[in-house]
Amino acid sequence: MNILEMRDYIRSVVDIDVSDISDDVLNRFLGEGYDLIVYSDKRWPFYEVQNTFPTVADQKDYSLAEVGVNITNGLREINALRTDRHVITFVGRDEGDVVYPIETNTTGEPWWWSYWAESVRLYPTPSSVLTVSVRGYGDPTAFGAGSADTVSPSDLPTPFHVVVATYGLARAYEQQEDPTMANQYFAIFQQEFTNLKARYNDMPAPQPVLLNSRSASRWRSQVILPNRLRYGWE
Repeated sequence: MNILEMRDYIRSVVDIDVSDISDDVLNRFLGEGYDLIVYSDKRWPFYEVQNTFPTVADQKDYSLAEVGVNITNGLREINALRTDRHVITFVGRDEGDVVYPIETNTTGEPWWWSYWAESVRLYPTPSSVLTVSVRGYGDPTAFGAGSADTVSPSDLPTPFHVVVATYGLARAYEQQEDPTMANQYFAIFQQEFTNLKARYNDMPAPQPVLLNSRSASRWRSQVILPNRLRYGWE
């Protein structure tokens, strides 16, 4: 459904026209429902993205915008980084800064990364330009206020579209001072959204389930070198 179809659907159910609620107000209601859905979970499967970003020689810190420079709308969350040769392992910022103090100039191919204040720090500091692959979750596309009539919530799978419209219905009844119908449609919205969330956020079939495992990483369990930060010459 595009945003025009959603508005028509709302007006046909509530039995109102543009003189009762303007297009702009309905668009804002629909944008509220859209935002409620997309920001309710960081890890929606339909926001999974992957791409690359270039490092800069002698630069250790990279903003989230720099890491997601080649991803449409940018990155919202980083899951994994790797070079062409190996996985870059995540560590806590304190652990990384203890082994590679900020005032030192240890350079080389990065083996570790930390994340703080929407900034990635690589250990050791890259000594040259490298292409780093990134996997994560992208930021949503704006929808609602200011959207053209032909625009749909394209980020969301089709089953979510009517759920966004249902939220708009609840808000329209609320604006028309009918709290009973507003509450009924908001309850319908919550029920439909809960069902869809359970469907789309279930465990992926290819992902192994580890119970009482001594190592959560198959790669780490097979690595020869001990689990520690590496220096640039290694």
